[in-house]
Amino acid sequence: MTLRRILQLSLYLLIASLATPLAHAQKTATQKPWPVKIVILTTFEPGADTGDRPGEFQFWVEREHLTESIDVPGATRAVRATPDHSVIGMVTGMSLVNAASSVMALGLDPRFDLTHAYFLMNGIAGVDPHAGSLGSAAWANYVVGDVGRYIDPHDAPKDWPYGFFASGATRPGETPAPRKYSGLGDGNVDLYTLNPALVDFAYGLTKDLKLGDTPEMQTARAKYTGFPNALKPPFVFVGDTFASDYFWHGATANQYAEEWVKMWTGGKGTFAMTEMEDSGIMQALTRLDAAHRLDLQRVMVLRTASNYSMPPPGHSAVESLTGGGGEFSGYLPSLESAYAAGSTVIHALLADWPKYGVKAPGE
Repeated sequence: MTLRRILQLSLYLLIASLATPLAHAQKTATQKPWPVKIVILTTFEPGADTGDRPGEFQFWVEREHLTESIDVPGATRAVRATPDHSVIGMVTGMSLVNAASSVMALGLDPRFDLTHAYFLMNGIAGVDPHAGSLGSAAWANYVVGDVGRYIDPHDAPKDWPYGFFASGATRPGETPAPRKYSGLGDGNVDLYTLNPALVDFAYGLTKDLKLGDTPEMQTARAKYTGFPNALKPPFVFVGDTFASDYFWHGATANQYAEEWVKMWTGGKGTFAMTEMEDSGIMQALTRLDAAHRLDLQRVMVLRTASNYSMPPPGHSAVESLTGGGGEFSGYLPSLESAYAAGSTVIHALLADWPKYGVKAPGE
């Protein structure tokens, strides 16, 4: 083969290699975006999307028939969708940074029209035994983050209850003056307020649901003497989430979470669930709302209790967190609770879409 022929073939191969992605890019740029009605956000799935031990995503994929897989650049794994793309679901990845990045990737993908979509953020969490019990489900009015300052208790003043306090404050429990957090985005990155009418709508539809219970959960919650809500069978309530990249556990940390949520919400909120993603997700959704990619008034946050956030009386935090004493017996029931409560709401929205597609509940 002559050198000229080799060069010609090389040029043909180069053109062919460029043609496919170029055609795909042109098609993506010209196709009409899919009008999405429901976005289901979960944070982890340890195995496959279907057919094995479930994480937060699996019940949604199997029961809502999310049969199509769509690769989204920047997402942790393929987004799943119904054949008509009206309902989509994704795994954001655990931790604040993973969750925020994944949601931004989804929100900026030009194939999805999210301007009328309802977002259901749902996942398992640790429940404050003052607020709820294993397997219980909480709809949040507020999502509170943990951006602040920390001094190790060994180095802190003796009268401090813990070492965490707000940026701009001088000690725990002190509310800082309103300010801009340089480099952290505009305004208060520790407080996100959800649409109260939508929260009321979701709670009203689900407050009488009978959630699953097990003998293992009954044994675990019976240890929480002196905590009336922790002793109850699983139930649906309204309670707020506290997001932190720390998987913390214990009475002192629980006190901090309770007081932190009260402080940032001006006494209106009640700490119920501890998790690792919601403030990151809310920050991403807030920025996407500002870019007119979605409607922040259509966001719901639902957390269900796989474990308690502090040990029962007479037990140490280390024993409770690592000892395998049944404190995590709510794992599978909490996945069922998330689907039971969440699907009730999204099915109601879809059933009356001519109404709710135009106006969110309460508008």
